[in-house]
Amino acid sequence: MTTVIATQSLTKHYGHVHALDGLDLTVEPGQVHGFLGPNGAGKSTTIRILLGLARRTGGTALVFGEDPWSHAVELHRRIAYVPGDVSLWPNLSGGEAIDLLARLRGARTHEAAYRREKARLLDAFQFDPRKKGRAYSKGNRQKVALIAAFAVPADLLILDEPTSGLDPLMAVIFQREVARAHANGATVLLSSHIMSEVEQLCDRVSIIRAGRIVETGTLAELRHLTRSEVSFTAAGVTLDAVNRIPDVHDASVHDDRVRLTVDSDRTATVLPALAAFGIRDLRVAPPSLEELFLRHYGDDLASLEAAEDGASGETGQGLRRSRRSRAEQRR
Repeated sequence: MTTVIATQSLTKHYGHVHALDGLDLTVEPGQVHGFLGPNGAGKSTTIRILLGLARRTGGTALVFGEDPWSHAVELHRRIAYVPGDVSLWPNLSGGEAIDLLARLRGARTHEAAYRREKARLLDAFQFDPRKKGRAYSKGNRQKVALIAAFAVPADLLILDEPTSGLDPLMAVIFQREVARAHANGATVLLSSHIMSEVEQLCDRVSIIRAGRIVETGTLAELRHLTRSEVSFTAAGVTLDAVNRIPDVHDASVHDDRVRLTVDSDRTATVLPALAAFGIRDLRVAPPSLEELFLRHYGDDLASLEAAEDGASGETGQGLRRSRRSRAEQRR
């Protein structure tokens, strides 16, 4: 079967800014593929190229084996796209906007099936289609795009922060509809900042940093890159005894509660050694996708926090100088 999305050494330059700098991304048929990275990492630029909305500077980008820049019309018949910030025609009702978007993807060909699916989705998302576009909140604008995307079968769903503005209940409905589309044979590329959403839905993940993929694989393959947290209760256990166990890290003892971390692929070898302590209330927490993400972006977060601390310090110094100045003026 043809690879659904394949980019190789993909670059996109805006003047001196390199939005993409050699991106290699592969999405196989039937995958729900998470595409992770903060704002500015290159996710939306990648998606725009895959949709034929932006022209690459270099490298290759193929969707269903075709160049999206030169075959955009044909490809869009097979693709459903939901952006993170939906704009609607102000004078069209929500229902009219859904019909228009769906008909662009062939809803007229299967009108009866489309009407049934649309009615089901309107009920599922608790959406009133009678209001004008100008009256909808951000969350309701998202619902228009989501209902239009799910109402007509697509071979590929490209979802760029699709739950932006949705409340938690609607986010659960969204996850259910993605699972439903996937079960019906759709391939999904999901860009999201919500780690729990990606962990719930995706069977493969790619992390982008500075326009390049820095990690890719199934969640099971990537979990070995972080450590599991282990805690238990045991009487009389000393920190030295715990630290003598191979592959144990960051051990601490508070009262009778012992906490430590273990390389995820070594947990099975550490647990028998811990059992010798006569442990009770054992808890093992596997590494989360958020930990894996912070493995690549933790230094950026530290730099940001340092900059904020510095700015706060400068602000405090400025306030103190201002107070001294006012006091001198009063004198």
